[in-house]
Amino acid sequence: MLVYVHIPFCHRVCPYCSFYKHTPGATPIGAFVESLLDEAQARLKSLEGQKARTLYLGGGTPSMLSPSHLAKLLGGLDSLLHFASLDEVTLEANPATFDTRKARQFLDLGIRRVSLGIQSFHGPTLSQLGREHRPDEAGESVDILKQVGMPSVNVDLMFSIPGLSLEAWNETLDQTIRLQADHISAYNLTYEEDTAFLDRLKKGDMDMDPDRDAGQFFLAKDLLEAAGYDHYETSNYARPGHRSSHNEGYWQGEDYLGLGPSAVTTLNRTRSQNVSDTDRYVRMIRSIGHASVDSEALDDEALRIERLALMLRTTRGAPINGLDPKKLDALTSEGLAEIRNDRLVLSRKGSALVDAIVGELI
Repeated sequence: MLVYVHIPFCHRVCPYCSFYKHTPGATPIGAFVESLLDEAQARLKSLEGQKARTLYLGGGTPSMLSPSHLAKLLGGLDSLLHFASLDEVTLEANPATFDTRKARQFLDLGIRRVSLGIQSFHGPTLSQLGREHRPDEAGESVDILKQVGMPSVNVDLMFSIPGLSLEAWNETLDQTIRLQADHISAYNLTYEEDTAFLDRLKKGDMDMDPDRDAGQFFLAKDLLEAAGYDHYETSNYARPGHRSSHNEGYWQGEDYLGLGPSAVTTLNRTRSQNVSDTDRYVRMIRSIGHASVDSEALDDEALRIERLALMLRTTRGAPINGLDPKKLDALTSEGLAEIRNDRLVLSRKGSALVDAIVGELI
């Protein structure tokens, strides 16, 4: 079982982000941390037959928690999950939210992998994305984590942003390689509901360009593979030994427990979600011991489609059992995929079209 903890707080809300998040405001963070630990204890007690394999703290910006709140939260989770027995413990962080002292605290508290939301080393692009760090601060944050001995450092990058040239994207990739990031996640900008970027797209202030998407996707693939990174999932590249075990669990259909406001849980073919309101979340945990507001049973077809969509993004591919032979023939004859050991694996050309291919197959 995978465990995910959602920390919704951000100093600033980025215009492209659709995850549940907000500035701290009047929310008492101490009370929030206590509620998270109460929820974790109650949920894990009810799942004594399920053993946690990984822990991922995401957001929001978990690294913006104060040292005392981090110590309380991670210390409490460690007592429940026993970090030393887990395959991976990841903390999401933004460059402007920690220094060397705090990075050492991450390590001392059991974090073994940090995922940095850098997005770009191009100043104008950072401004457009609403990021609060400068390019030099982004580089310094990687160096700090390396200096304190963090075992694995991921860098999140974003491409196909209107105004981002191929040359500027190339420089961001080169800079990330020079910093010797252990893992790189390179995401194509998507316009999500309830974001400022989607509003700007509808007004015509931003655009979508499939040719730009493909050009920047293949540039990342070529540069990163040439630098020794394994392109093991559509948006993810890793040096040997640095694949994300937690994310691989999602892509292969493992059960997961979500803690915190808006967090989603999928266990034993049932999917549920916590309330997407931090104040209500705290009140519900205190009053009834849980914060779940939605739940649904997943039937065979829903699971099949979901797992196909996720597995096909990986280099392992997806089982061909149940797929239309005519559609498989069309994909292989067009050079978009091949069949290896009864699994459909996308080719270089097909990897850039994974969403469209999944749409055809289902």
